[in-house]
Amino acid sequence: MSSTKSVPSRGLRLLWRDQELPFYAYNFALKQRFGFRVQKVSLDAGFTCPNVDGSVATGGCTFCDNRSFSPSRRLPRAGILGQIDQSIARMRKRYKNCQHYLAYFQPATNTYAPVDRLRTLYEEALSHPQVVGLAIGTRSDCVPDDVLDLLEELAKKTYLSVEYGMQTMHNRSLEWMNRGHDHQSFLDAVERSRGRGFEICAHAILGLPGESHDDMLATARELARVNIDAVKLHNLYCVKNTKLAEQVEAGEVQLIEHDAYVQAVVDFLELLPPTMVVERISGDAPPDYFVGPNWCLDKPAVKLAIESEFKRRNSRQGHRFEAQ
Repeated sequence: MSSTKSVPSRGLRLLWRDQELPFYAYNFALKQRFGFRVQKVSLDAGFTCPNVDGSVATGGCTFCDNRSFSPSRRLPRAGILGQIDQSIARMRKRYKNCQHYLAYFQPATNTYAPVDRLRTLYEEALSHPQVVGLAIGTRSDCVPDDVLDLLEELAKKTYLSVEYGMQTMHNRSLEWMNRGHDHQSFLDAVERSRGRGFEICAHAILGLPGESHDDMLATARELARVNIDAVKLHNLYCVKNTKLAEQVEAGEVQLIEHDAYVQAVVDFLELLPPTMVVERISGDAPPDYFVGPNWCLDKPAVKLAIESEFKRRNSRQGHRFEAQ
């Protein structure tokens, strides 16, 4: 198992502001930490979710089909090491010189199992010679203390990022999406995760039905207050065979437009602390699964529009951040 370099101090983290970057991008953060390029490879360990299997709800999140956002769930499932090798082979076509990877347990809820099974899966991934750390996507209601103890143990040996699907601070939106937990659950998980040596990342969705621009910025201020390590942003997009697809077809939900999204992202990032890593700024899905909005399929153009808006404002991440 490969070891990691030490975590950069907050002072070092601010070096990103010396670059031509309006926000603290994840690739730059990983290069700071490791000293070389690192890419994620998606793994499917066969987990489900408590709002799928009936533990807290059924049907899953209103917008969710795991196959649409996780490459590993769209392919015939090999073992953990086999999936890593397959993913690296695909990644090399795009990143020819990349030799180091994070094993990303991505689809469904990747702490939703007994500790012994989790340990076996995580350690198998770390045994791959090109894997230098783990990223684990999960829910705030699926990290009992024994699981957090395991994650703390792993974080003493390797880089580890734990991604919580916060999505929004507004309970009415969490109820709309059939999430199966409230915002307090997220706050509880974050507090129990602090000081355990792993990075804490939150996912947030912009453009949820019924949320105004001010509502989205309230979520930004909440993330700034909680002050976690990293954030992933994406627009609410629609994929086939979901409850959201039915609502969009019926005209019950309007998906956020390009210009409104760009403004929301820039406003959102201006409110976050400059030390918070931005792992993602938009989302999309493969054409076979995708319904809309079409503008998000051109991710480079979305990124350019966001960077251009920062430049127009002469602004950057943290420009309106207020420490609390």
